[in-house]
Amino acid sequence: METRVLPFTDEAIAEAARLILAGEPIAIPTETVYGLAADATNAEAVARIYEAKGRPSFNPLIVHVPDLAAAERIGDFNHEARELAKQRWPGPLTLVVPLRPGGGIASLVTAGLATIGLRVPAHRAIQALLSATGRPLAAPSANASGSISPTRAEHVFKSLGGRIPLILDAGRTERGIESTIVAATGGSLRLLRKGPIEIEAEAPSDGRIVAPGQLASHYAPSKPLRIGATTAEPEEYLIGFGEVRGDSNLSPSGDLVEAAARLFDMLHEADESAKPRIAVAPIPESGLGAAINDRLRRAAA
Repeated sequence: METRVLPFTDEAIAEAARLILAGEPIAIPTETVYGLAADATNAEAVARIYEAKGRPSFNPLIVHVPDLAAAERIGDFNHEARELAKQRWPGPLTLVVPLRPGGGIASLVTAGLATIGLRVPAHRAIQALLSATGRPLAAPSANASGSISPTRAEHVFKSLGGRIPLILDAGRTERGIESTIVAATGGSLRLLRKGPIEIEAEAPSDGRIVAPGQLASHYAPSKPLRIGATTAEPEEYLIGFGEVRGDSNLSPSGDLVEAAARLFDMLHEADESAKPRIAVAPIPESGLGAAINDRLRRAAA
């Protein structure tokens, strides 16, 4: 794939919006670091973020929106969250709040969780892209997984050149470190990740993962899960892949992007079925398959 680097102009924003609406991820600066943005309502577009980054596991992604009103259409804000947003947005603060039913966000964005991380960025480039697309944008840092976060377009090209179609260049980012993350999901505010904004909040004590920048498992079905299954045993709901058809199928054609996009929806569907156990067909370890298998191994543990 050819990766174009375009300076930040109205014409470049129009091209970036065209690619976003076609389901492609593109790199764009925020005030913290460059982000790898895709349409948060399009599961396959989000899967392409993971594919480009080589992300080893499906962690929740931060969703960028133009303002608080847009955020409240997606997340449920209590009084504390709303007041903090009014004080600190736009800016480098992510708020993790309960996800509103029917908010239209792809389940891959939240890694199957009932919460979502939302941010109103201050940078004019990503605000212009939000306006041009009219879509919420999932946007982790625009670098290969495990490498240094990018603060310039050349950092993005060095890491992701040949993996994404477009990098929008608006110079060096102002903050240079990722946003502060605060959870407002009931009770006291909890600080999940330190960042440019200092917030008075408690540190979480239960070890659960509800946001980017944390490292353990965060979604498992309530039923026993068996992986690498080519046939279903009695009383098992089989999630198929490719030629293993099953009760449902991640991708009948064996497309790993499609499989990643459907993974959490299929796990929820299986969890809500009448059968007491779940089985999942073998998934290749190549490309996105490694991330799918990582999530399944954690869910089965």
